[in-house]
Amino acid sequence: MAAQELLPALVDRYVAAQLAGDRRAALRVALDEALASGVPVPDLYLKLLQPAQHQIGRLWEENRIGVAEEHLATAISQLVLAHLYPLLPRAPDNGRRALIACVAGELHDMGARITADFFEMAGFGVRFLGADVPTESLVAMAREDPPDLLVLSATMTFNVPGLREAALQTRETVGDRLHLGAGGHALAWAPTLGKQLGIEIGGDDVAAMIAAARRLLLGVEPR
Repeated sequence: MAAQELLPALVDRYVAAQLAGDRRAALRVALDEALASGVPVPDLYLKLLQPAQHQIGRLWEENRIGVAEEHLATAISQLVLAHLYPLLPRAPDNGRRALIACVAGELHDMGARITADFFEMAGFGVRFLGADVPTESLVAMAREDPPDLLVLSATMTFNVPGLREAALQTRETVGDRLHLGAGGHALAWAPTLGKQLGIEIGGDDVAAMIAAARRLLLGVEPR
């Protein structure tokens, strides 16, 4: 069986390991089975870890698991990501830098972390700040060492105001030379926000975000 054909069954087994709180079993599925079978690392991110997290999210939304179980499952995926990070296939440095952060109050950082890893794979210099970054700290870092692109993440709808403040204050401080990107499910609840804030790169499709960033910052059209 081809490596890609294994993935649907592996997703189910991976989710089962998450729900059981079995870190070793999850690592075996991701590393000893999927990776060893020839599944490329980017596909492990997008076709194993992300679908698994979406399943976990749905179970939480349906009240079939609690907050503790959701946190346990996510912590397991964070562990797997840490094991995969040294194996990322990296393009040569393209000379552009991205600063990636979850806005103040946003505790869900896995999507932002995956985005950061994909930008690094594409040759960008990346600084990833993680979850719940206070706006004043984010603005200070962007002022002291301006990136070419700032990517903000907001998953929960109540963090949309934090996204707005982070975008407006950083753009006001750094100026129009700073390009803005944003991702996370919260944007779906505020479809006009991107235009209001001048966000140039957005959405939940990380491959599309990378293609847009390459086009915007490097003048490279997708193949």
